[in-house]
Amino acid sequence: MDFRSSDTIPGPRSEDVLPSTATAAVKVVVVGGFGVGKTTMVGSVSEIRPLTTEETMTQAGVGVDDNRGVETKTATTVAMDFGRISLSDELILYLFGTPGQERFWFLWNGLFEGALGAVVLIDTRRLQTSFDVIGRLEERGVPFVVAVNTFPDAPHHPVEALRNALDLAEEVPMIDCDARLRTSSRDVLMTLMRYLHSLAVPLAG
Repeated sequence: MDFRSSDTIPGPRSEDVLPSTATAAVKVVVVGGFGVGKTTMVGSVSEIRPLTTEETMTQAGVGVDDNRGVETKTATTVAMDFGRISLSDELILYLFGTPGQERFWFLWNGLFEGALGAVVLIDTRRLQTSFDVIGRLEERGVPFVVAVNTFPDAPHHPVEALRNALDLAEEVPMIDCDARLRTSSRDVLMTLMRYLHSLAVPLAG
């Protein structure tokens, strides 16, 4: 390719450039079953234009993907979602959303590499989709918090009932959220950061 003197190579957009004050970056993974709102959460909270790998659902998933309760969903993540948020002038979070269908779970190995913690999004209409997700995190020893995405038609259950249903340890934080709202999604991430800090403090002592 012939680049002439007048040609310019575009750089990153101004809003995508890291703040000059940033001193630390943390990788966080957003996980959950199919259709629980992972792409929505990453997109709502990201300060940069999020990267998504959503594709139109086809007949290939019929009889393979469990779409009960989300039959109207027409697109699905096939690789990952990616976004970024500054929690402070110094601390940057890189967010990676995982695909929800079990047939794409082999991609989790790479997405979890170097992750400090995870957010597990759950939908109380389809709680059973969360069991294997939480089990995989526990097997990997990845610290996580649980965020209950409050869909308009989702049943509400007491926190203790949800903990018992998920067989969740008492120390694991659980928080209600609306993945569509930036402030709500940010609160979830702050809850995860506080939880990770509480785990690190005894080790530092």
